[in-house]
Amino acid sequence: MTVLPAVQAELAAATDRLLATAASLSDADVAAPSLLPGWTRGHVLAHVAGNARSHLNLPTWARTGIETPQYPSPEARSAEIGAAAARPAARHLADLEDSADRLAAAIRDLPYEAWSATVQGLRPPTHPAWYVLIRRLREVGMHHVDLGTGYGPRDWPETFVRRELHDLRLSWPYGHGTVSEVVLTGEPGQRWRNLGQGPAVRGAPADMLAWLTGRSDGRGVTLVPAGQSSTPGDGGALLPEPPPWLTMPAPADLPATPPKDYP
Repeated sequence: MTVLPAVQAELAAATDRLLATAASLSDADVAAPSLLPGWTRGHVLAHVAGNARSHLNLPTWARTGIETPQYPSPEARSAEIGAAAARPAARHLADLEDSADRLAAAIRDLPYEAWSATVQGLRPPTHPAWYVLIRRLREVGMHHVDLGTGYGPRDWPETFVRRELHDLRLSWPYGHGTVSEVVLTGEPGQRWRNLGQGPAVRGAPADMLAWLTGRSDGRGVTLVPAGQSSTPGDGGALLPEPPPWLTMPAPADLPATPPKDYP
């Protein structure tokens, strides 16, 4: 048994949650601003649907061995989003449902040996095909929050938060870090050390993930003065800017074959 069935089930559940939110939106809701600067909710929905279609290329690459880029170019990706953003809510929902169904079928039908093939997203590094599931789950979970419809970081499943923090640490932008330590509360707690220049910060896993990925202004994240374990209250304006996120779409040195568990 590998991690594949569990992650596929997690992706299906996350997709269902996103589709339920999309189904609740009116045309006016879709045209309203999202939480992403310069994007309406229509831009977010168009991106999520287009991302599902783009991910169809990677199972094809894995199955055939013929390099099939996820997107033709960054410019083509942006143009597709812009062209679809102003569609009415019903068309966005239909596009989301169709693209998600097509991707689910491609995932379901991919032969087991193809999950170990090497593919690549819009940016390096290359990664094994099984990590496509993780990347798609990240897109769905993060952009559900970006819609700004009430689904927030504290609604992320614990498994999602744990995995994203794990991969964020593996992809940490050393040399560009704005904090020196990250202290994760809860059981078990964690302390990430020697991350860069700046203060230490402390918070619950979901709150920390939200701040590190730009999905919050620091709610639940606090500065940790030297020699102390915590400081009361949210960091808010006292927090530095979070370090660059997703400088790598996949950690380096992932196992080639689907692991039993991840992380």
